[in-house]
Amino acid sequence: QIQLVEFGGGLVRTGGSLRLSCQASERTAEVYHMGWFRQAPGKERDLLAALWRSGGIHYTSSVKGRFFASRDNTKNTVYLQMNNLKPEDTAIYYCAADRAGGSWEYWGQGTQVTVSS
Repeated sequence: QIQLVEFGGGLVRTGGSLRLSCQASERTAEVYHMGWFRQAPGKERDLLAALWRSGGIHYTSSVKGRFFASRDNTKNTVYLQMNNLKPEDTAIYYCAADRAGGSWEYWGQGTQVTVSS
């Protein structure tokens, strides 16, 4: 089954930027929907951006205009560019893949993002 590994988390100050990467172990173009999620302490895991295999991208309203998702199909990698970070963006960030359509079946291990005030 597909393996997903996230990179790029870390500590950043308020207003800063980070770019997360998610490397897949196999081809994702036209096969998998890809998603970026985050989970803050004591909260549920929330979808931030969905990159449909058709090419479209959907953002949740909480990050629209600050976070930008993209995919490089030649590298089987998806990215999440995060700008103007706020302390409330502190969370573990995950990427996920959906092949069958309808549920996020495969998950990476997550990468910690901490935004200091």
